[in-house]
Amino acid sequence: MRILTITKRIFVEMLRDKRTLALMFIAPLFILSLMYFLFQSNTNTVADVGTYNVSSSVIRAIDNKHLKTHEMSSDVSAKKVIRDKDYAGFIKKENGKLIVTYQNADQNKTAIIKKSVQMALVKVQMKQLVTATKKSKAGLIKMQTALQQIKKQLPASIGSRIPAAAVPQNASKPTNLKLSQHYLYGKSNSSFFTTMLPVFLGFMVFFFVFLISGISLLNERNSRTLDRLLATPVKRSEIIYGYLTGYGVVAIIQTAVITLFCIYVLGIEILGSIWVVLLICFALALVALSMGLFVSTFAASEFQMVQFIPIVVIPQIFFSGLIPVANMAGWLQVIAHIMPLYYGASALTDVIQKQASLSAVMPQFSAILIFLVVFVVLNMIGMRKYRKV
Repeated sequence: MRILTITKRIFVEMLRDKRTLALMFIAPLFILSLMYFLFQSNTNTVADVGTYNVSSSVIRAIDNKHLKTHEMSSDVSAKKVIRDKDYAGFIKKENGKLIVTYQNADQNKTAIIKKSVQMALVKVQMKQLVTATKKSKAGLIKMQTALQQIKKQLPASIGSRIPAAAVPQNASKPTNLKLSQHYLYGKSNSSFFTTMLPVFLGFMVFFFVFLISGISLLNERNSRTLDRLLATPVKRSEIIYGYLTGYGVVAIIQTAVITLFCIYVLGIEILGSIWVVLLICFALALVALSMGLFVSTFAASEFQMVQFIPIVVIPQIFFSGLIPVANMAGWLQVIAHIMPLYYGASALTDVIQKQASLSAVMPQFSAILIFLVVFVVLNMIGMRKYRKV
């Protein structure tokens, strides 16, 4: 009987908490629907590759629906072509050697190029072998015919001593192209984690700052500390800026620890400036902080704050580059562009994997700052309902 009473009380409490009911029954449907559309989108990855001095037969063998070649008119540096045009690789023929340089920022595109080049070399060699065999056969038949005619014209005693035609020793042989491979980022054994490091780095900073800042403001509200603070002449903007400064310092330390751990413990290579990486992560942390403070105004407890994670945080993971945004449906790409983590992960990817400077990632960095300003203003507006005087 007591168990039934407790069970009934739990049911009554849950029925009264509409947010909990929505979390349990609506949020999973929302996430699953989002994942359905994301994975049902056009996921046919196409790798763009620059070429120079590569024979047309090799290019025809390489070119397929997953790889698009772009012929260069002059001899240029593979590094420059890949970075200027954002190609996934560059192929050059030099001294009988096929030199392939991979950007290696996307493991899928690198795998596509490797497979395409290897299959192309096999196709070309097989074609050359078939051609050489046909030529040898045609030459042998021609020689046999000529010998038969000569035998008919000579006496039988002499004709019998003429040997049968042999395969010509100077028959053409297939050209054996040697393959040389180089990587701008990482190594040949780079893992999926290495490729996704910028996404993981941005997410770690964003998620923990968002969660801790929101719960911290909730604690101050529940302990009436915020009410006492708002009863003083202190301005709402000063409270928000104080939170941003305080947690911003913690975010800097957190970002530095995570970045240094990735470099010196996990051995991850960062091509760009580590200071630019720290600056982007710091700006992203401030956005997460301002978002956490704003979302916390709609929650009455820490449990309700956690309930916002499936709606606010998880969708950002999908649009941060974990799934290529360029391969998504048009309307999904629009959603991606209103996610702060999309810009943060994109900027971190360019700096870490493509050695981009701060000026090169300024469009993404500016978008992060715009999100920061918007949520700071929203926090100031939201703080009004807590001010009693």
